[in-house]
Amino acid sequence: MAFSFSFSLSTPTIPTLLFTLSLLLSFLTTPASSATFNCSATTTTTTCQSLIDYIPQNTTTLNAIKTLFNISHLRTLLGANNLPLSTSSPTQNVTALKKILIPFTCLCSNGTGVSNKRPQYIVKPGDNLDHIATVVFSGLVKYQEIAAVNKIPDPSLIQIGQKLWIPLPCSCDEVNGERVVHYGHVVEAGSSVEAIAIEYGTDQETLLRINGIADPKTLQANQVLDVPLKACSSSVSNSSLDAPLLVSNNTYVFTANNCVKCQCSSASNWTLQCEPSTVNSTGCLAMQCQDSSQLFLGNTTTSGCDQTTCTYAGYTNKTNVLTTLTTQSTCAAPPPDNNNAASRMGLQGSSWSFLFAAIHLALLFLHVLQ
Repeated sequence: MAFSFSFSLSTPTIPTLLFTLSLLLSFLTTPASSATFNCSATTTTTTCQSLIDYIPQNTTTLNAIKTLFNISHLRTLLGANNLPLSTSSPTQNVTALKKILIPFTCLCSNGTGVSNKRPQYIVKPGDNLDHIATVVFSGLVKYQEIAAVNKIPDPSLIQIGQKLWIPLPCSCDEVNGERVVHYGHVVEAGSSVEAIAIEYGTDQETLLRINGIADPKTLQANQVLDVPLKACSSSVSNSSLDAPLLVSNNTYVFTANNCVKCQCSSASNWTLQCEPSTVNSTGCLAMQCQDSSQLFLGNTTTSGCDQTTCTYAGYTNKTNVLTTLTTQSTCAAPPPDNNNAASRMGLQGSSWSFLFAAIHLALLFLHVLQ
């Protein structure tokens, strides 16, 4: 008896085949690297400034990175990497695999943090979502995450010229009761949770907790780790338009409509140092310190041990920059004089000895008289 079977397969489209092939290749060559950062916001509009590593796979330029991540001004990118304004050119090369810090605005929503509608990437000929995720943005996101936030039902079907929101991971949460700058650190091969904690001034337990890692041995190369960076303390008012102004060590920012430059350095006792900016010299008013007829923003005067500085306190509109006077002592408290203390104890001991001797002599004298 003979049996016959008949069946038909639908022919996949070329874009679908290419997309499927790229996924297979990526699974074979690239470990999972993107991450979801917790962000327990009390409202749906909580935003903050965050940082993330970008490691280009090919040589590029500062200007190309600025454009890719939709950064408005080159100086913002320079500040995040502590590069000087005077020597950095937009066409300056960034070699392949060189780490560059990307500053961006984070938005907290539904318990997680993602970049606030930026960067927006325009699809080019030959692109597919996996290529955009793993190559263009160096694995900072997965193609599924791009598809989800852009409501793309079929990841293999995207159009040339289509704008895609790239959801970078971030957070605005306090860590151990302190406001911090959350930094998406791309783990290097051979690194460890403990080494990363030591390098960035935190501890292993904190990194494990905020990243939801049960075993530090499971850390993978190219994984994006949420690292909390300590921010410099400041006098910025909670009512300021740039509050909270969080600036991490060895970075600088421009604020108050680019009228003020603020820099954080651990060498300055973790205190935010602000001064008038030179990038917007025409639209900024003279920033004379309140309650002082002589000091302007960034000026310092010393009287004895007291050092008084005109510090930045925020801004409320384009022409109203707030300042305040802060005073700190530059003289260290004198150490206890152990020699004097010993001398006082010696004198006290001598006094008691003299008293006892006097009493003894008086008793003897009375005894003789009797």
